[in-house]
Amino acid sequence: MINRLVSNIKKTGAPIVAGLDPMLGYIPEHIKAAAFAEYGETLEGASEAVWQFNKEIVDKIYDLIPAVKPQIAMYEQFGLPGLAAFKKTVDYCKDKGLVVIGDIKRGDIGSTSAAYAAGHIGRVQVGEKSYAPFDEDFVTVNPYLGSDGVNPFIDVCKEEKKGLFILVKTSNPSSGEFQDQLIGGKPLYELVGEKVAEWGASCMGDDYSYIGAVVGATYPAMGKVLRKIMPKAYILVPGYGAQGGKGADLVHFFNEDGLGAIVNSSRGIIAAYKQEKYSRFGEENFGDASRAAVEDMISDIKGALESR
Repeated sequence: MINRLVSNIKKTGAPIVAGLDPMLGYIPEHIKAAAFAEYGETLEGASEAVWQFNKEIVDKIYDLIPAVKPQIAMYEQFGLPGLAAFKKTVDYCKDKGLVVIGDIKRGDIGSTSAAYAAGHIGRVQVGEKSYAPFDEDFVTVNPYLGSDGVNPFIDVCKEEKKGLFILVKTSNPSSGEFQDQLIGGKPLYELVGEKVAEWGASCMGDDYSYIGAVVGATYPAMGKVLRKIMPKAYILVPGYGAQGGKGADLVHFFNEDGLGAIVNSSRGIIAAYKQEKYSRFGEENFGDASRAAVEDMISDIKGALESR
């Protein structure tokens, strides 16, 4: 799957992933009104609004980008109907040719991680049949429990040719409370990066490993160090736009070939119509605002990479 992600990035010229993280507050009133008219102000109604919102945005941007990243918590909050909307979103995006990164941030003891891996990127056996329940292409993994929690995901990656993005240095302000702590003179995030490189050596695609890393755009100096520690790991970079990251901050996340990183924007894309810059589109044309935001993001990152 890493080969397909790289191929999609080369084809689009856009090392960008759109984060499909819908909150009801992001969804235009006419979308919610139609969903509530059909299902009422219920979990089913909210989930239908989420699905219709996602579908419109994907229809407007799928030709510009290589991948999407739905954050499962935004769907789980609506219970079983929300998970159904998550699955419909995954399937629809894959039908459009997009690589799907399931932002699930799972990681637990071995048997539990094995179940998470089977449910999201693998297959589960039911009698004589097997099924791929959610069937994302990549998932995000929390490595806090160590190899016991990560190896079951790696095993499934090898079997199914899927991929992982392991949390190394996250973009949130308090990440340093644990991730920056020194152990043997090195910050913890560097030790995790070394482990990612080690895990990834056994899961190589053509040029990059199936085992990637999450490193926040809000910490560009740390990204430069981690790029050297993990030369074969693709880096998923959250924190662009709404969290303060911009193209000029990202150049060190990429290798000299212009590959090696993919930058996520969530609110900056899906709620673009709420920004003054794109307010001319209005609520009715929220998908067009998202497309304009993607085009601007592509231009920003491309310009930064060309001028480095």
